[in-house]
Amino acid sequence: MPVKMEVVDLCAWYGSDQVLFDISLQLPDRAVTAIIGPSGCGKTTFVRCLNRLHEETPGARSRGKILLDGEDLTRGDPVPVRCRVGMVFQKPNPFPNMSIFENVAAGLRLLGVRHGHELDEGVYEALVHAGLWEEVQDHLDAPGTSLSGGQQQRLCIARALAVRPEVLLMDEPCSSLDPVATAKVEALIGKLRAEFAVVIVTHNLTQAMRVSDAAAFLYLGRLVESGSRDQIFHHPIESLTENYVNGRFG
Repeated sequence: MPVKMEVVDLCAWYGSDQVLFDISLQLPDRAVTAIIGPSGCGKTTFVRCLNRLHEETPGARSRGKILLDGEDLTRGDPVPVRCRVGMVFQKPNPFPNMSIFENVAAGLRLLGVRHGHELDEGVYEALVHAGLWEEVQDHLDAPGTSLSGGQQQRLCIARALAVRPEVLLMDEPCSSLDPVATAKVEALIGKLRAEFAVVIVTHNLTQAMRVSDAAAFLYLGRLVESGSRDQIFHHPIESLTENYVNGRFG
């Protein structure tokens, strides 16, 4: 699989506490990469570094290279980076006091889209991409927070997709959802892989096996092993990986 994003010698700190140690990893294009590992191993910090959200935390810093199609994203203004590398968080977070339409349009407005037709088309395409259009098309003026939890999460995915990112980061996107909503989000992830590089953090190893094409196992802030889904879950090289995926710890 062609490489879309490459991480080179990534280290990260919160104050004086180092939480990531020299991680180098290639993330394939048009594929889903699952970042797995026990709680506290650095998974969320890792994906927050990929679109420079980590540096927004007071006292946080990182070192290393994040390359997107060979371009180092760690230099310059982070705002364009977050358009190219979108993020969906653990809990649905629709913008309060904004309609369904305006939640999706917010990113487009940030990019300078002002004309009604362009906004309408962009919102429509994003909601279709997120598998939400048919459910909300008749009440786009309703508050985003009026939707169910699963719908809110797909609304947040639509919001991220509206700015046409090249990479989509998903940090435990199903952890607060019921099984029916989880199945819908997982099906959506399966469709998104046809157009984007998707990186998903999950504690759920069964989910990781269902949705991923590749996987990377982190432990205590270090990359233990990465490879195809089949390698990591069925033929791991490292004994630590084997113990983790077989439920012996974590």
